[in-house]
Amino acid sequence: MSKTIIVSNRLPISLRHRNGRFEFKPSAGGLATGLGSIYKEGENIWIGWPGNTVDDPEQRAEIILELHELKMAPVFLSKEDVEEFYEGFSNETLWPAFHYFTQYMVYNPEHWEAYVRVNRKFCEAILKKAGPDDTIWVHDYQLLLLPQMLREVLPNATIAFFQHIPFPSYEIIRMIPWRKELLAGMCGADLLGFHTYDDMRHFLSAVGRINGLSNESGYIQAENRIINVDSFPMGIDYDKFANQAKSKKTLQFVEEFGKQVEGQKLLLTIDRLDYSKGIPQRIQAFNQLLEQNKDLHGKVSMIMIVVPSRDKVQSYKELKEEIDLLVGRINSEYSTLNWVPVHYFYRSFPFEELSAFYNMSDIALVTPLRDGMNLVCKEFVASKTDQTGVLILSEMAGASKELQDAILVNPYDRQGVVDAIYNALSMPHEEQVARMKSMQASLKKYDVFQWVKVFMDRLDHVKTKQEELTSKDVDAKVMNEIQASFNKAKKAILFLDYDGTLTGFHTDPQKAVPDDELREIVKDLSKLAQVVIISGRDKDTLGRWFEGQNIDMIAEHGVWVKKKEDKGDWELYADVEDGWKDDIRKVMEYYVLRTPGAFIEEKHHSLVWHYRKVESGLGDLRMRELFSHLKYMARGHNLQVLEGNMVLEIKRPDINKGRAATAMMKGVEYDFILAIGDDWTDEDTFKAMPKNAYSIRVGYAYTQANFNIKSVKQVRQLLQKLTS
Repeated sequence: MSKTIIVSNRLPISLRHRNGRFEFKPSAGGLATGLGSIYKEGENIWIGWPGNTVDDPEQRAEIILELHELKMAPVFLSKEDVEEFYEGFSNETLWPAFHYFTQYMVYNPEHWEAYVRVNRKFCEAILKKAGPDDTIWVHDYQLLLLPQMLREVLPNATIAFFQHIPFPSYEIIRMIPWRKELLAGMCGADLLGFHTYDDMRHFLSAVGRINGLSNESGYIQAENRIINVDSFPMGIDYDKFANQAKSKKTLQFVEEFGKQVEGQKLLLTIDRLDYSKGIPQRIQAFNQLLEQNKDLHGKVSMIMIVVPSRDKVQSYKELKEEIDLLVGRINSEYSTLNWVPVHYFYRSFPFEELSAFYNMSDIALVTPLRDGMNLVCKEFVASKTDQTGVLILSEMAGASKELQDAILVNPYDRQGVVDAIYNALSMPHEEQVARMKSMQASLKKYDVFQWVKVFMDRLDHVKTKQEELTSKDVDAKVMNEIQASFNKAKKAILFLDYDGTLTGFHTDPQKAVPDDELREIVKDLSKLAQVVIISGRDKDTLGRWFEGQNIDMIAEHGVWVKKKEDKGDWELYADVEDGWKDDIRKVMEYYVLRTPGAFIEEKHHSLVWHYRKVESGLGDLRMRELFSHLKYMARGHNLQVLEGNMVLEIKRPDINKGRAATAMMKGVEYDFILAIGDDWTDEDTFKAMPKNAYSIRVGYAYTQANFNIKSVKQVRQLLQKLTS
């Protein structure tokens, strides 16, 4: 029976060494809560690092047995692994890059080697547990290489990946020397999830520009499958926080803490120690509030909880010192016998006490400089059972896309944050309730369990779509079937597109000349069957490239035909009126002037706008603009606008490859027909083929063809097989 394997850098427990033995402490994090509904079922399991180095083999064996009872399996890391992979590459290269703090990025090749090594360790640990039908769900930035490592060993496995921190723009990701390998690693997954649409958009842009993988509607066309990329905003266990806020224990803490800050409005901030959280900027904003509003002295306090994290790392040590200094200054300047402006705690709190802080606070000030999601703001909203209180939330947190009823601020605009706090302090009760009700309704609906369900349902959907394509894959069995049918045939014909089918694409179309291998394949095939090169290329280029070959040729999508028995010139198959060209050419030239690298190719019956040499992204943008413009103009001239591979072509709709192919076969009984092509212009050929024909599209787009084939290389392998 198949199972689900959850994989993350850390297991949902902490391993502590006490009194000569190891103890386990369960994690109360949002991910552990949400995924508890998965890994605790059936044969499912969670694989990860237990959070401590264990070198003694006997202790390791003991830990493995104990964790097995908890449905977990450990990946043991050495001290060196932790320093170089976790503290090094993960948190000194990826973390600052992904949070846009490029000044903290470290480019250390040894850290990169450790990152590869540890991802490989995780892969080996998973392979010991994984079967071919299992689902493997990998989490977060420490394991970006893992999906592809798994894919290489388990090509048909169901692999998902979720990124819990932001994904940066192309401008940032390209600064990392190993960016191509990282993106390729992520593309080993079938489904890639991010918290926000922006993160998803940045990833698609990066993987297109750096790895050359095109995408459409959130689907990446990989070499042999489609990959879905989507946004899944993570929720919280809403009921857990709402119920805890009303519990006796929490209410006791509220009463106890309340005595110490009686009569004051309370601002709450809770963060892990990290430069991405904007803690110093927040303290400075609170200081400015007190400077500008003397009437608030003694009436408002900030409860500031900073959870220790990575305090051995130099940049974090410096951050801690800065926070201590800022808090010391503000308290020394404004404190009185009865009032302390900032109640600062550098430690973590038990859940019941955190709940009390949420419950009793009037305002939550959640202002990270950059955050993937930030669940603190959601926990605060869920804990406000009386529906009073105000959430001030940074636009830079993923949660801001959902919690539109918060007061949204730019954390870099200090005066804007000051004004937001002042407005929150004076917000009418009715407005507080209305805003809170709206946010609570959203959080109840999209809780962490819904997040898991939606993600897993989407994964099933992607696998179904992949199977639809895979069922049409030209594998060894299909190749053998085509070969057997070809060998039996007495009258065979092959329609072969050129660019993207028989040869790869080139930045300069005139340099995509047939190589010696291709010439040999065509020569050998033409001795056994009627070979028709059917291309959008102009007749002069095709004629020159295949001069001396015993084949038929159809050029410019069916305008020109040259039959092997006619030793003379090309025959104009479709008489074309081209009075429309001047108007269309002017428009295309305008877009060439605006798009460095674009150029126009003029054919007998059509005009083609090429953008293969244009900067990635800009070419797509201009092509969409030109497409809309030409579509509008085409109506008046009875023309068709076709989108090809990095080209846009405009021509008459009754001229197409399918019509020319049908005419080529007229009056002849063929007992073997094969058509291969790679883009939308070849769909006309596939549609025109009789039912008994083999039609194959190169790549994994949806198609009228019977089959899909992976690449130009595989097309050549198939054609060579026919001649063997």
